Amino acid sequence: MATQKLYAGAKLREMRTRLSLTQKDFAAKLGVSLPYLNQMENNNRPVSTTVVLALAQEFGLDVTELSTGDSERLVSDMREALADPVFSDIMPPVADLRLTASNAPAFARAFLELHRSYRQTHERLASLDEALGREDARLQSSPWDEVRDFFHYCDNYIDAVDRAAENFAGKGAATQDIRSLAMASLTSRGIVVALVDMQPLRQFDTDRKILRLSSRATPQTQVFQLLLQLALLTQDKLIEATLDLARFHSPAARDIAKIGLANYFAGAALMPYGAFLAAAQDCRHDLERLSLQFGASIEQVAHRLSTMQRPGAKGIPFFFVRVDQAGTITKRHSATRLQFARFGGACPLWNVHQAFETPGRFLRQLAETPDGVKYISLARDVSKPGGSFGAPVRRYAIALGCDVRHAGSLVYADDLDVSRTGTFEPIGISCRICERKSCHQRSVPPLERKLTINENERGVLPYQVS
Repeated sequence: MATQKLYAGAKLREMRTRLSLTQKDFAAKLGVSLPYLNQMENNNRPVSTTVVLALAQEFGLDVTELSTGDSERLVSDMREALADPVFSDIMPPVADLRLTASNAPAFARAFLELHRSYRQTHERLASLDEALGREDARLQSSPWDEVRDFFHYCDNYIDAVDRAAENFAGKGAATQDIRSLAMASLTSRGIVVALVDMQPLRQFDTDRKILRLSSRATPQTQVFQLLLQLALLTQDKLIEATLDLARFHSPAARDIAKIGLANYFAGAALMPYGAFLAAAQDCRHDLERLSLQFGASIEQVAHRLSTMQRPGAKGIPFFFVRVDQAGTITKRHSATRLQFARFGGACPLWNVHQAFETPGRFLRQLAETPDGVKYISLARDVSKPGGSFGAPVRRYAIALGCDVRHAGSLVYADDLDVSRTGTFEPIGISCRICERKSCHQRSVPPLERKLTINENERGVLPYQVS
């Protein structure tokens, strides 16, 4: 497969503006002509290897920042939005979508927001009899989706919050002391921490300064909730400043994002970036060993691995996803080219759906997406008991994976044959935008292909994809 050319005009312009350089001065420092720079900034030419080296040498740029990750996400999201039946047979060529994502990312996001609003309007109209006469029936964008997209397009890494959490934990501190450190910090503020037999995980009485934690929760959850409350009390200015920069459209989205950033701080304090990255590399990303070393759950460790994207000290780019038993994605992030279904069901051939059948076991899968990229994926069920007899058990499955190029850095790949094409299972994002012709699990036809119907022949599918 041919190497994809690097078009990064928007990032070049952004960097030049940040440095307060004219095109002429910027071109001189990069050793290229003014017309050549102009063509690169307008994505009429790809960024050459010479320019990439000059950016690294002249400005100390981490060249991975020029990657097309954001563009690929936008392309994937637009393709899936355009797979909505409302667009009928309208599907622009992928090349056009890539140009839009590279040259006009704001327009691409506006289109996705418009489509999301359309879907919400459609869903409201489907239950109009319930909505009539209610004051809160007006159209609003989903705050959950807005917050999810915020983290998605930040590569799930929030630098200021991450570094603040690392500074609190102490870069060289023993991870098992984090509970004592959090308790001492809260006590110094006059806050009493009490373990109580209750259903909620955490309750903070602001008037009496009493923090109640559920004694039914696991020790990992208790520590996480301690750190979360600490973040809300001690990092309010930093979190509010981050929220100001995000410019959410609704107060609800801002409130949800605030909890999300406090959660981020808790995870980053429990697993400080430098210490966690070194430990992950040392044990070759063994989730169980990392869980024991940092006193975190398997899910917390997997999620933290997906955030290791600090400029200049990046870990393996992982994707991370959590699904429920109905296949609904409740958490998702991808620092890879793999994207998840946003407007429909996920691919049933993905091993994350099989994890419910084998509780307590890690499932491994070598998979290939229609664009030819190969991945190694790890899946496992995670149950969250209610803490008492008869209390409902919440069951999810998580998946963590990366490009197969990094297989040597994963203990889970040791006995897998990653060199043979036949060992990779074909998976996709969703059926409507999957171009595979003969998938035995296809639920609906691909939008971009014509179908042939033969009344005298019936194969696995009732049609043939041309």
